[in-house]
Amino acid sequence: MLLKLYNRTKQRNLMATAKEKKEEVKKHLKKMRAELRDIHLAVTDELKMPEAESIKDLMSQMDELLLVVDPKSNKKSKTKKKK
Repeated sequence: MLLKLYNRTKQRNLMATAKEKKEEVKKHLKKMRAELRDIHLAVTDELKMPEAESIKDLMSQMDELLLVVDPKSNKKSKTKKKK
């Protein structure tokens, strides 16, 4: 979803305003926080390990969020991986 917002903004050749970015980021952070809360409850209450897919999904959401917040960070991380 975040990637779609980033691509839409990029396609229109417009920068999202700081307020729009902030609202979008807050919305997605709340969603990720709720998912992490569910995982935490499952681990602590039910003594159940989280599914690997749910962790991978959250990690990719965080990567997408970082891309929206700081598009240049994607270029930086690629150069670090090559070293």
